[in-house]
Amino acid sequence: MDKKNLAFGRMNFILLAIGVFIVIVGLILMSGGGSSDAAYDPSIFDARHIKVAPVVTFIGFISIIFAIMHKPSDKDDDSEKPAK
Repeated sequence: MDKKNLAFGRMNFILLAIGVFIVIVGLILMSGGGSSDAAYDPSIFDARHIKVAPVVTFIGFISIIFAIMHKPSDKDDDSEKPAK
């Protein structure tokens, strides 16, 4: 397959993978022990669950949007062209 037909470059895929990883970390931070009918767990209202995790997840989504919008560079294409 010709590289010119691909919509994303290598850097786009790397940035996309980093963004997905950040979102997964944010969702893991958001998870935690829940309360049940038998026992109340006040740790569900910790700053980690309420403030930190949503911000980390939001940063991950923003980085994914940046990875999609980032224009791939044409440096690789110039090296493959034959010299005149």
